[in-house]
Amino acid sequence: MKVDLAIINAQVFNTFTKKFEKKNVFIVEDKFYYLTADNIENIHAEKVVDAKNKYLIPGLMDIHMHIESSMTSPSIFSEAVLTHGVTTVIADAHEIANVFGMEGLEAFFSQPSVMDIFYAIPSSVPSTTPELETTGGYIGVEEVKQLLKHPKVIALGEAMNFNGIVNEPESLIRQILRAVQTERPFMPLEGHVPRVSGLELSKFLYAGITADHTHQSPESIYEKITNGMFLEFQKKSITPENIRVVVENHFYDYMAIITDDVMADDLLEGHLDANVRLAILSGMPAEQAIYCATYTPARRMGFQDRGANVPGFKADFLLLNDIDSFEIDAVYKDGKLVHARGNRIRYPAEKPNFPEHFYQSLKCRELTLEDLRFKVKESEKTVVNVIQISEVGTFTEHVQREVNVIDGYLDWENSGLALIVVMERYGKTGSIAYGFVDRALYEKGAVATTWAHDHHNLMVMGTSSEDIIAAQKQLLALQGGYVVVQAGKVQAVCPLPVGGIVSDAPIEELGAQLKEVRQAMNRLGYRNSNEIMSFSTLSLPVSPVIKITDKGMMNVRSQMMIPLVEGEQF
Repeated sequence: MKVDLAIINAQVFNTFTKKFEKKNVFIVEDKFYYLTADNIENIHAEKVVDAKNKYLIPGLMDIHMHIESSMTSPSIFSEAVLTHGVTTVIADAHEIANVFGMEGLEAFFSQPSVMDIFYAIPSSVPSTTPELETTGGYIGVEEVKQLLKHPKVIALGEAMNFNGIVNEPESLIRQILRAVQTERPFMPLEGHVPRVSGLELSKFLYAGITADHTHQSPESIYEKITNGMFLEFQKKSITPENIRVVVENHFYDYMAIITDDVMADDLLEGHLDANVRLAILSGMPAEQAIYCATYTPARRMGFQDRGANVPGFKADFLLLNDIDSFEIDAVYKDGKLVHARGNRIRYPAEKPNFPEHFYQSLKCRELTLEDLRFKVKESEKTVVNVIQISEVGTFTEHVQREVNVIDGYLDWENSGLALIVVMERYGKTGSIAYGFVDRALYEKGAVATTWAHDHHNLMVMGTSSEDIIAAQKQLLALQGGYVVVQAGKVQAVCPLPVGGIVSDAPIEELGAQLKEVRQAMNRLGYRNSNEIMSFSTLSLPVSPVIKITDKGMMNVRSQMMIPLVEGEQF
């Protein structure tokens, strides 16, 4: 008989024994047809590839990620990520949905891609409520019911509103959960469950949420998995102490390796493959790391056609030169070679197609010096509330500091703190909120962005009024992106003209721009394991402990607003 492709002399990964076996692999059209250690003389292949003892594993599957975090379009993202061995993703496009609602989702759904891109319904647009943050789009129960009918939709995206899930039976997120459980009772429900344990964890599980991808500790891993929760390990959770808990308890079947967010500059160096390497370096056996990046994610999402090298499954696979270093030699999608080691990233034949008004989405005024002056009652010093960032991760702490008062105004520029300003950018309310940030910038300058999770309002932070104004003005001229200003001069820009969060430029160009932004932030003193994500999530009101939206600073757990100056309102 005839087949389309034969891969001979390959060390093939057997998902069910978690061992490699030397075999010949035969493919018909886009599926595996037959795998055998025997020489089959009566099978004739149109094309034969000698693997020369390279390791053949299933294509990697990323089941929790956000394309917008790479700041590019689905079609460009597809070509870039295929080079890292990822053949299937489940994208939660809640960023574009927060900006443009259903229209944004349809724009993403319609983008062509070589890799398989499925979607999770954005369950948190907004991430809290319209009273706590202003968004351009809104996904309610009716929108969810429409999306449940879409062929590309296979999961409910991360449910993030802690208060709504735990304490408010009639909240929007609880209504969405009930609608999904009624219409698609076996659909996976993804969660955002940071620093939640005990009774509160049980409440999440009781609501139907069965997975978590947030920052884990050894204690949270054991508690969540032994309570039936599936864990998705992103980079910051892949540590030797966390992997040790998985290995010692044989928790492999109850976890998957994912990315969540990979910035455009980091994407040039690696994607899910980088996290697989990190898991191996952190103590996970290579065969188990492969299992947790292929089969367990496929099973979690209910796929019946991928995740293993077996007859009838899609012929999505990689050839590795070495399993411990996870060096990829070739990537095959649907039985066709789509990338070979040493080749550059391919680009879509046509430029990503977005509606024209997606490129003109910023509708807010320029800041003035008067906007950044704060008159207070105290005569010498006063107490202000402060967001304190850390050097690792996105969690913050609520602290208070004393700031001098000169002529009735806060002398914040000489306080050692940075001022953060969030401006509503959709032309709905014109609201402006203020906060102070500790451990952020130590030099005179400012950072501005519209890539501000998840509402994506305009956010600017600085230690100088003049630099804040200059950064915000430049950002408006770009129609979104990232801007860094130091001592009155623009140091770096990363334009994101599509809704203020996505670029249609080549990924190499975009990655180089973002790298310059990081370096400029470092020169201002910003220190974090991921500077871009750390700054951008200062506006995320579901990530502990204190964050800021266009409505003001708030305690994430209680959702109570926190004044800029203790005892005063602005």
